[in-house]
Amino acid sequence: MLNRNAFEMVELLHAEADTRRLIPHDVGGASSLDCGIACDGGIETGLDLAWIGMGGLGQVDLVPTADGLAVQVRSDAPVRACLSSQYAGWPISIDGYFAMGSGPMRAIHASESIFREVPHAEESPVAVGVLETRQMPTPEVVAWLAAELKMPAESIHLLVAPTASLAGTIQVVARCLETCLHKLHALKFPLDAIVSGTGVAPMPPIGRKDIQSIGWTNDAILYGGTATLWVRCDDDVIAEVGPKVPSSASADYGSPFGEIFRRYGHDFYKIDPLLFSPARVTFYNLTSGRTFHFGALDPAVMAKSFGT
Repeated sequence: MLNRNAFEMVELLHAEADTRRLIPHDVGGASSLDCGIACDGGIETGLDLAWIGMGGLGQVDLVPTADGLAVQVRSDAPVRACLSSQYAGWPISIDGYFAMGSGPMRAIHASESIFREVPHAEESPVAVGVLETRQMPTPEVVAWLAAELKMPAESIHLLVAPTASLAGTIQVVARCLETCLHKLHALKFPLDAIVSGTGVAPMPPIGRKDIQSIGWTNDAILYGGTATLWVRCDDDVIAEVGPKVPSSASADYGSPFGEIFRRYGHDFYKIDPLLFSPARVTFYNLTSGRTFHFGALDPAVMAKSFGT
């Protein structure tokens, strides 16, 4: 389902590549679409890229706020959309090439440890992946993916956007709900209790360089993001886990992400993994009718980060 849903949008993007300011490529037999490296891409492509990343099991919008614009996502199948598909959990590293892989192709590969606890692997005649990188995939990369996915290269469809691009920034900020679910998974919250969810985070500036946009997109979620979840469980479960969910529960919280990233030598894996979550989280418990709020927005850090 995830890959089939995404493939329908991929076909549309290829058909509208000229008007969307995208560049199609045929690499090693696979189709790939440049969404922001040697082309401008755009707002609609960014929203569609995020939708593809969620395997079509959600909606993504750019919405007005009192302070500008925000990226908003919603899903009635949030665990499958976010953790089985959207989460950038597959590093693609071959012969000097590197990209963070996300999207429905992860559910076909299903080799990440998270798939032992999120049982949403799938078989599909097509594989659709989103690559966050400034390098278009090479034939060697495609051949490696084909071997990993156990399918012909012709069945693989890749969409590529660097963080410092309009489409790339939108699809990263659209991970507000995903980061919340990933943190809940780390905290052993019962994922099957989650019924629906939304996430909203401010649209940051577009950086001139990827390293700048990596900082800004993370700050949009860590200090400006809000996730809302509708769940069915005991109130005690929410009360115990809830305070640990917002980004402020991490010892690394409090500085712009760019500063944190430099502090750890630009190594994501040295940063406290519990930092990666929205600033504010709300639980609506459908079992008890109670509402729980945790965390708070931190506009001062965003202003420092964005230079506003």
